[in-house]
Amino acid sequence: MKRLKINDITQYVENNINVFHQKRIERLDKLKLKTILKKENPYLFKAKYVLSAEEIIRSITDAFISHNEETIFGDWLEGLAIFINQKVYGGWKSGIPNIDLEFDKNGIRYIVNIKSGPNWGNSSQIAKMKADFLTAKRTLRTGNSKLMVEAVNGCCYGKDNRPDKGDYYKYCGQQFWEFISGNENFYTDIITPLGYKAKEKNEAFTTSYLQMINKFTREFLNDFCTVDGQIDWTKLVEFNSGK
Repeated sequence: MKRLKINDITQYVENNINVFHQKRIERLDKLKLKTILKKENPYLFKAKYVLSAEEIIRSITDAFISHNEETIFGDWLEGLAIFINQKVYGGWKSGIPNIDLEFDKNGIRYIVNIKSGPNWGNSSQIAKMKADFLTAKRTLRTGNSKLMVEAVNGCCYGKDNRPDKGDYYKYCGQQFWEFISGNENFYTDIITPLGYKAKEKNEAFTTSYLQMINKFTREFLNDFCTVDGQIDWTKLVEFNSGK
């Protein structure tokens, strides 16, 4: 086990955080109004007495952004976690399907599936992860039947006070970052480096976001509003749900 230097984390973030911010803007620029309108519930907007096109546009765009950013940043944090583990324990990006990280510690081979937060999947998705863990264990033991292998679902934030799930362990938040770094305070140590140029990068994103709101609002007014500016609910529902 090697001691992790906070300067290593700072350098990694400075070199890589731009990937997260750039993907945010790229996903937004590729977004199409009618694509997301087809995925929304027009009856809900009517029931909530929504009267303006911009209110609908902001609602559906913000929902898309929130979900999308969680996915993008989750992927980015996975890369950070692997980098940290490489520095401390010599871990590596696993070549086994659906396993993110492998490393050896105290005579045990750990196979890790990294998620953003603790509530990441339904019962069928969790069952698939457990099946992936079993397959990975069989793969690793093919050449070494005595190899001790432990499976871990690591979550970058949140809590789980019952980490032992029987077939695998689930470490969340502080437990996860300590598990991969050997430092119980690491989960708070990374906060400052993650803010690198956040204000500057977010200003660029906000510019793209407001342009998108204006563009979508104009498109919505043209396609789903009457000449006097009222939302044409029949036309909207027909577009969303008509056969």
